[in-house]
Amino acid sequence: QVQLVESGGGSVQAGRSLRLSCAASGYTSSRYCMAWFRQAPGKEREGVATIRSDGYTTYSDSVKGRFTISEDNAKNTLYLQMVSLKPEDTALYYCAARFRSVLPATCAASEWHYNTWGQGTQVTVSS
Repeated sequence: QVQLVESGGGSVQAGRSLRLSCAASGYTSSRYCMAWFRQAPGKEREGVATIRSDGYTTYSDSVKGRFTISEDNAKNTLYLQMVSLKPEDTALYYCAARFRSVLPATCAASEWHYNTWGQGTQVTVSS
């Protein structure tokens, strides 16, 4: 059973940086999509960054140029480096995964595309 555990959230002032981590365990395939989503109070869950197992990444327009998704395969860990944080980045951040038998054609930034989720880590950015 695949498990994802996020960490690294916290409270920071606008303009500062945070790095989120997502430790993955229990998977057997090297073909996958992984992603970071966020959900602010009263808003729908939003996909902010995806990474395919060959390293291809995508970003939402709201974070492009400020957030970087990456992975350390030796540590089975997914990261989200966030710089120049804004108050509107405040949300509960989730990592998500879907492991496949073949390389996915694309990794959608949509909830339906993923079948494994972490519990979330809170990021709060104050002005």
